[in-house]
Amino acid sequence: MAPLNLLMVGTGEYTTGFVGGGMSGSDKKVGVVGLTMFDLRRRGKVDKLSMVGTSGNKFPAIREHLHKNITQVYNGLDTSFSSFPADDKRDADAYKEAIDALSPGDAITIFTPDTTHFPIALYAIQRKIHVLITKPAVQLLEHHQKLLEESRKHGVFVFIEHHKRFDPAYADARYKAKNLGDFNYFYSYMSQPKSQLETFKAWAGKDSDISYYLNSHHIDINESMVPDYKPVKVMASGAKGIATDLGCAPQTEDTITLLVDWVKKSDESKRATGVYTASWTAPQKAGVHSNQYFHYMASKGEIRTNQAKRGYDVTEDDAGLVWYNPFYMKYAPDEEGNFAGQTGYGYISFEKFVDAVTTLKEGRVTLDELDKRGLPTLKNTIATGAILEAGRRSLDEKRPIEIVEENGVWSLK
Repeated sequence: MAPLNLLMVGTGEYTTGFVGGGMSGSDKKVGVVGLTMFDLRRRGKVDKLSMVGTSGNKFPAIREHLHKNITQVYNGLDTSFSSFPADDKRDADAYKEAIDALSPGDAITIFTPDTTHFPIALYAIQRKIHVLITKPAVQLLEHHQKLLEESRKHGVFVFIEHHKRFDPAYADARYKAKNLGDFNYFYSYMSQPKSQLETFKAWAGKDSDISYYLNSHHIDINESMVPDYKPVKVMASGAKGIATDLGCAPQTEDTITLLVDWVKKSDESKRATGVYTASWTAPQKAGVHSNQYFHYMASKGEIRTNQAKRGYDVTEDDAGLVWYNPFYMKYAPDEEGNFAGQTGYGYISFEKFVDAVTTLKEGRVTLDELDKRGLPTLKNTIATGAILEAGRRSLDEKRPIEIVEENGVWSLK
């Protein structure tokens, strides 16, 4: 079968590493999605690549950025792509034209503001296009279930880019958790520095929040560790004052903590507690771009992992002490000068999607079988979606929110 044709929706930091007219100041200086897809094309797994944003006038600078920082760094790696809209146009609905240029069985990635995920994904699904969505999948539980329904109706695969599932330490921890008995307690923390608020200022606190953006990582990990449990209640707390001082919208929370009650599906007398904290107002020079750790406790044991400092640090006169994470994306070339980050869990996440779509199109696997593999599909991430919306509603309504699941249908009360 011919390699997969793929459209990248969204041209920002995660796709290209291009932010505000130049290279991102984060750890994603040359992006993740684009670089991965260019390399997968080199390896013969994808073919025609395209990219769509809202402002076509960015594309000349993006192409120059990719040529300088990818093609010239990785042995002439081809960074060519078709683009929408035209360089002289601005069109918030350009994704429709770009998706219409695809054929049924092609695929898209969605790395755009959270509020846009649902309409873009739905438009693609209804045209039989396979979809990868950055987390969170969507902001509303209703939308999550609608996409699941439509994806089954049109026979397409929808994958949520919860890359932490493929972090080797987290993946191993999920496996070991199976033998530790009943779930009892989970605590996680994830943060990014205040500089990220410059990148996200256009939507931070207005269109989405830090819980959707960062807590989604660990809530998904927790959900995937305890498939025999379900969440039933969420209470959220938010801290404010830092982001607003930096010019963000008045309602922007700096740090959000969710307190979640879980029950065992087969025995609701067995209950567990999940606590998930996320912040985007961490210190600028903390040495890591993202603190990330969790503690899982069960009836027969516990697991602790801190994935911010991985035994690898670099000290420079200008930057000071920095802990890098090449396990996520390794940007150093190999001995022949080619990109060599295929073992990074950021890269693996996209390759899993491409391989799943290919095997599905070849008839070697079904959508139900892909769900059973434990991949972050729409079906396997619905509890995460419920918790995230319940957290937002709890903050807005200043009360606990109940999560109800009956015969596979989820709702909030």
